[in-house]
Amino acid sequence: MEFKKSPDGGWGWVIVLVSFFTQFLCYGSPLAVGVLYIEWLDSFGEGKGRTAWVGSLASGVGLLARLGCGLLYTATVTITCQYFDSHRGLALGLISTGSSVGLFIYAALQRLLIEFYGLDGCLLIVGALALNILACGSLMRPLESSDCPLPEKTALESGPARYSIYSEKEKDLEENTNILGKSYGAEETCKSTLASGGRKQESLLLKNPATVAHAKEAETYKKKVAEQTYFCKQLAKRKWQLYKDYCGETVALFKNKVFSALFIAIFLFDIGGFPPSLLMEDVARSSNVKEEELIMPLISIIGIMTAVGKLLLGILADFKWINTLYLYVATLVIMGLALCAIPFAKSYVTLAILSGILGFLTGNWSIFPYVTTKTVGIEKLAHAYGILMFFAGLGNSLGPPIVGWFYDWTQTYDTAFYFSGFCVLLGGFILLLTALPSCNTCNKLLPKPAPSTFLYKVTSNV
Repeated sequence: MEFKKSPDGGWGWVIVLVSFFTQFLCYGSPLAVGVLYIEWLDSFGEGKGRTAWVGSLASGVGLLARLGCGLLYTATVTITCQYFDSHRGLALGLISTGSSVGLFIYAALQRLLIEFYGLDGCLLIVGALALNILACGSLMRPLESSDCPLPEKTALESGPARYSIYSEKEKDLEENTNILGKSYGAEETCKSTLASGGRKQESLLLKNPATVAHAKEAETYKKKVAEQTYFCKQLAKRKWQLYKDYCGETVALFKNKVFSALFIAIFLFDIGGFPPSLLMEDVARSSNVKEEELIMPLISIIGIMTAVGKLLLGILADFKWINTLYLYVATLVIMGLALCAIPFAKSYVTLAILSGILGFLTGNWSIFPYVTTKTVGIEKLAHAYGILMFFAGLGNSLGPPIVGWFYDWTQTYDTAFYFSGFCVLLGGFILLLTALPSCNTCNKLLPKPAPSTFLYKVTSNV
């Protein structure tokens, strides 16, 4: 399916606005779940690993909330990429800052709600606020596909195929009717055998109007059943063909080495990169940082810097001389090193600096759709991005419990964050090594048309 040319403006800016608020309402509370994590630790009295499962599954609402967030994120990114081309990086940066602004606001809001209404009241109010996503979704108008009229030759060539479809339908209907006719014929044979009176009574029965009406009803019934059987067969064939096409497209995507590396990198990134937003407040408490020293919650710092990172990285992605794939790899490598440095931070200032660095680098979410689009194309973006986001959500769910288990095992976060940093570094280096042979994978320009050649004939003076 080919879409119309991206308008790069117009209604696209409305799409950006509603997508911003969609991500604000959808991801604000789950990303600020670190505030709730402290409450859950005190309320449940369980280990950090088991309690982290609650936070990793989207604020304790469960897998249903994670499913909804995944669908909303994919929808906002896909429709924004359809509406923007030359300003795609800026548009993606703007909409993705919604989750970061939501993180900053929800971190403070949830503390106030817990103080006034308790943990249960806080979650009810947050859920009620999320219902405003319905209003945002009503303003999203998908870009229509281009309606190109088929040439006359193509229409003529499609005639035999169309004839074969109708002939197949008539053949199937005839087969189904014959099958039903045989069953009815057998039934009538039994009836005629059991009936006494021979041919005279049979002729009398045929002359009976009630018998004739019954025969017509049976014939009509056989035709209806045959049509319904044909419809079910065609529907099953169509669904099976769609399933085969989907599997074939998925296999074709994974044959792309860069896409396969992106798949591994995003999975490892979410395993190692998500825990800081959930556990940073508890890290400060475990490092004996006093509450009086917490000038600003570390989660709020992460939220502010994530918004800045998404916007700046999105703007950088629009520059033609910047390879967005290498830019994304750089954020992964630096983030992995910052995660490994967390065990050495023992004061609020150092934790705040590392939180700001991690928040800024987490802003690479704004260029990830850009990289995916350049890798697979805008036509396959929804399919490819859906696969990537599924495994990103899986990494999000696994990361915090794994880090929590490391703490329960060692009674320190040091090993846990070494593990997180290693995961992010590994994903970055795998992506880098895969991209090295094709340096222009993500900033590949369209090939320039070959210069037109003209043949000149020298005129004679004769």
